[in-house]
Amino acid sequence: MKKIYLLIFILIFSSYFSQNGPVRKVATIAFLNVENMWDTIKSADYIDGTKDFSNPAFHRSISFDSIKFLQREDYSGPWNDFALKGKKVIRYQTTPEEFTPESPKNYGKKIYEAKLHNIAEVISQIGAQYTKTAPVIVGLIEVENRQVVSDIANYPTLAKYGYGIVHFNSYDARGIDVALLYQKKRFTPTNSLKKEIKIFYDDGSQQYTRDILILSGILDGEKVTFFMNHWPSRLGGEAASLPKRNIAGDILKKEMDSVRKLDISVKLFAMGDFNDDPVSPSIKNHLGAVGNVKDLSEEKPYIDLMYPLYKNGVASLAYRDSPNLFDQIIVSKNLMNEKVGKGYSVFKAEIFAPSFLINKSGNFKGYPFRSWNGDQFTGGYSDHFPAFVILQKEYDKN
Repeated sequence: MKKIYLLIFILIFSSYFSQNGPVRKVATIAFLNVENMWDTIKSADYIDGTKDFSNPAFHRSISFDSIKFLQREDYSGPWNDFALKGKKVIRYQTTPEEFTPESPKNYGKKIYEAKLHNIAEVISQIGAQYTKTAPVIVGLIEVENRQVVSDIANYPTLAKYGYGIVHFNSYDARGIDVALLYQKKRFTPTNSLKKEIKIFYDDGSQQYTRDILILSGILDGEKVTFFMNHWPSRLGGEAASLPKRNIAGDILKKEMDSVRKLDISVKLFAMGDFNDDPVSPSIKNHLGAVGNVKDLSEEKPYIDLMYPLYKNGVASLAYRDSPNLFDQIIVSKNLMNEKVGKGYSVFKAEIFAPSFLINKSGNFKGYPFRSWNGDQFTGGYSDHFPAFVILQKEYDKN
């Protein structure tokens, strides 16, 4: 019976993507918040400012046991690449022992392997109902270091897709970062960098948060640039923390505008956990993303693909019974073609929420099936649903 249903699905899918013209080429662009994906080792970051800052090895995660063997100096200045040039220092996170076997979470190999299995399983299924394969591009939010990203990419469920990795350690106080995976057979990177979001407290000290990861390259023959985001949280309240996300919106807009200014043909994707909804000032006013195609213009060239979902009550997370759609994908207007052409355009965008990602009972019924309830590992996946967009274009046999 399962084989019959599969055959029917394939026939329907093939019919849709071949009717009224050439067979279509499709691609999934996706991301997910992996909810505190740490390794099991108590660690800090080692910054070797004598090396090339474009090389991820200059800023790497190390175990506490290794610190005594490394050349380093005492440091109490600002944490950024410019200030640390020529220096060798240790950057300690605020809670380095939280995800270790010795912590109340009892976070050892068994839980780590369970987390890897869950995250890999989710990634393998995002968009597969449309493309019959895993996403070409996958953004990751709340990863501790490059080793964790590598363990995800090389997990048996995903290894066959041949994912490459783009990751830079940030100066985030907790030590969490964003990263991007890409299928090497379909995407070729040409440039990658991180952009710091500078936020200061009233006393002049800096609040350290996640960087924006920027990746440019060639996707199936087309020039694209991805901007991976994890904006400052709502800690302290939505209104009090909003200025921080407004700053992030200004920075993201400046970076996206600069790419368009150099080459207006490049197709842009800004995605991630914005800790704001599509109607929030940081998205609407500071980034300037519109919600409807008719509102696109040269002055407003970016559209939030999640706006229609938000207006229809779709959420990607819930906190204290308040649903939000923080997980968004925003694209440039050259991806919004009415007809399928020779270049990629948006077919549809969704929040990925199959039944296995949803809590079935209890106080959190209907919420994302999260990994942690306090210090207790639930066996779940994440406190956010993933988001994705399906791209389509005419299939070029050449």
